[in-house]
Amino acid sequence: MPELPEVETIARGLEPDLIGKTILEADVLWARTLAMPTVKKFKEQVKGQKITGVSRRAKYLIVQLEKFSLLVHLRMSGDLLLRSSKIKPEKHDRLTLTLSNATYLAFNDTRKFGRVWLTDEPESVLGKLGPEPLEKGFTAEWLYQNLQTRKRQLKPLLLDQSFLAGLGNIYTDECLNIAKLHPLSMSNTVKPEQAGALHKAIRAVLKEGIRRNGASIDWVYRGGDYQNHFRVYGQEGKPCVTCGAIIQKFTVGQRGTHICPNCQVVERK
Repeated sequence: MPELPEVETIARGLEPDLIGKTILEADVLWARTLAMPTVKKFKEQVKGQKITGVSRRAKYLIVQLEKFSLLVHLRMSGDLLLRSSKIKPEKHDRLTLTLSNATYLAFNDTRKFGRVWLTDEPESVLGKLGPEPLEKGFTAEWLYQNLQTRKRQLKPLLLDQSFLAGLGNIYTDECLNIAKLHPLSMSNTVKPEQAGALHKAIRAVLKEGIRRNGASIDWVYRGGDYQNHFRVYGQEGKPCVTCGAIIQKFTVGQRGTHICPNCQVVERK
């Protein structure tokens, strides 16, 4: 699933080509792609709308229109692609928007898990998300205080989008390894200096992920090279870059999880 760096990369790539373009018409090829509104209403409301911005909130892509926000969650296999109008829609395109410059924007989603919202109240969809980890409001002190008020295992908590927005399985493993925290440690056992290390790791890993255009680990997302710099994710059986211990893989909440058993030890209260 594309995480914050991948979604940010997609948004930055689309922005210069979409801003200022007008949506001439929409074609919904798979109705369940639309979370809201209905297909009929979507086509009526989006037609004639000028695109004024492209951005990201957590793992959501936001295509800002004059009167509405078009929100796209890519989920497991979604992608937004800009194509020439001379190119026919592909097999897994679920929704297309014909634009005023002889191009169209296609939402392609092989597994059909992705969703699209058209709304004039974006907070109705985005309002429950936690803070953005790259914004000023996300501080080491905030992280420590909010870890203390929960009593949850670290990895599931960091994956909870209502706690912190944008982290997924890959980047959570990388951040916890750098901060030398075990994913099964309870959040309320984290000490202030450990919270500071985790805060620093989260910001550093996400910034580096964006700098490298995200990670390309399968056919779903392409173009990034952060996968060539993973410390633990997908590195099971290889030596830890810090201590040489063998990286291990196990399951946490149905997610493949990677650690160095020497650098990351479960904290006890």
